[in-house]
Amino acid sequence: MYKHLFGPVPSRRLGMSLGVDLVPKKVCSLNCLYCEVGCTTKLTTERKEYIPYDKVTSELEHYFINNPNPDYITFSGAGEPTLNSRIGDVLQFIKRKKPDIPVAVLTNGTLLYDKQVRDELIDANVVLPSLDAATEITFRKINCPAPQLTVEKYIQGLIDFRNEFSGQIWLEVFIIPGYNDNIDDLKALKNAFTKIKPDLIQLNTLDRPGTEENIHAASHEDLRKIVDYWKLDHVEIIAAAPERKNIQSYRKDAEAAILGTITRRPCTVDDLVKILGLHINEINKYLDVLEAEGKIEPVRQERGVFYQIIHKS
Repeated sequence: MYKHLFGPVPSRRLGMSLGVDLVPKKVCSLNCLYCEVGCTTKLTTERKEYIPYDKVTSELEHYFINNPNPDYITFSGAGEPTLNSRIGDVLQFIKRKKPDIPVAVLTNGTLLYDKQVRDELIDANVVLPSLDAATEITFRKINCPAPQLTVEKYIQGLIDFRNEFSGQIWLEVFIIPGYNDNIDDLKALKNAFTKIKPDLIQLNTLDRPGTEENIHAASHEDLRKIVDYWKLDHVEIIAAAPERKNIQSYRKDAEAAILGTITRRPCTVDDLVKILGLHINEINKYLDVLEAEGKIEPVRQERGVFYQIIHKS
């Protein structure tokens, strides 16, 4: 069992994706209202070797020897991967060992104002940053950033990275009704897009409950109206969770293990991680599908959000 690798998981965007987790749960520069991993436990922009390089690369070495190649190797996990000061070294290790496997970096993008971070990601194939707001007030309301971060600094970092990076940039925008779907925010976002020039803009919304109780998902119709309003030809709505079952890496055994555990008693995501030994991101992928299919439902209690079986009458 690996501690710092997970999957391959059924990714909607990257197919069969092997995850590389470089920071503990949940060390991040943001504390987003919608995060399915949970509340940030260490809100910071301090970069250091949170997970040692040698531990990550030894697991990768073992994986490469004993498993078929995934479609992608993806830096993601339970926090912000660019906070690890050796992400560039791990990326170069992967490129040396497996030059034919594309590398993706799933990041909130807040640290791209730092030239060193941009340089460390320069050899990635795809970088998937996020941008949910282009005004300071909405940025602070949705993303709850570390105090030293500003939306201006954030957007400028994305612009600078685009000017230096020759790979693909897929910019994810997470829509929360009542927060960033008003005309002023949508106009500000479109203005930012024209400066950042991503290859693709991916519109997303909640699959399951986030950290706050009073937020809810945008409907597909709502997202379609936003796409129509922006009038940009490189915007897509990310596919719904059930479509993950069509991905080669979807594991029926993982789904069955989660369902079997929840059948015995309702569980939080953290409970399932401890019981099943799967990474939190992997658990979340399957919960998204199971909830979308009406097999489980979330119930918010004092200790957090519990998932329980829906008994059909």
